[in-house]
Amino acid sequence: MSLLRAISRNGLLLGVFATVTGILIATTWTQTRDDIARSIRAAEARQLLEIFPKGTHDNDMVEDHFTVSSTAALLGLREDRLGYIARRGEAIVGVILPATARDGYSGDIDMLVGITGSGDVAGVRVVSHRETPGLGDAIDLKKSNWVLGFDDTSLRAPAKDHWLVKKDGGDFDQFTGATVTPRAVVVAVRKALEYTDVNQNSLFGVEEENSLE
Repeated sequence: MSLLRAISRNGLLLGVFATVTGILIATTWTQTRDDIARSIRAAEARQLLEIFPKGTHDNDMVEDHFTVSSTAALLGLREDRLGYIARRGEAIVGVILPATARDGYSGDIDMLVGITGSGDVAGVRVVSHRETPGLGDAIDLKKSNWVLGFDDTSLRAPAKDHWLVKKDGGDFDQFTGATVTPRAVVVAVRKALEYTDVNQNSLFGVEEENSLE
């Protein structure tokens, strides 16, 4: 009987411990959830403002967004993601599209591509990747300025058939010892421009929470 009582007591103690732990975790999450949400929003805002800086628009781009379907042609998305709108007054001056290069050296490269109403690239930022440190990770602005080479480009300049790395006869630099990664990003940015060209009317007339395919 003493053994059974000991087992029951230990089981009860474990149950109490699990319950208290669960309550503490839930309480901590509740208390920090708003702080986490604010931090995420601030990080998003900083990245969007790198593409369309203050002065180019007068709206809150984080709040002024729309959904881009994973089925959207040319963008390579694995799942639905948000696009963002830059407005000056009621006029849409630019959009920031999500894009994924699925053929990176180490897998998917997720990006944001800002495009103006005239079809020029306002900026490109890589938001996630698994490329090789010291080689392919030069696509990250924290590692190099390579991605700034897309600024002010378009399907007109360079010409569409020059949207390649120099090794392939195009206008964009590759990295020493790494061609696959920049090649994938160049093609993905070009496809985002093509998507914008095809969807010009819907993109630059889109309202918040619309979904594009």
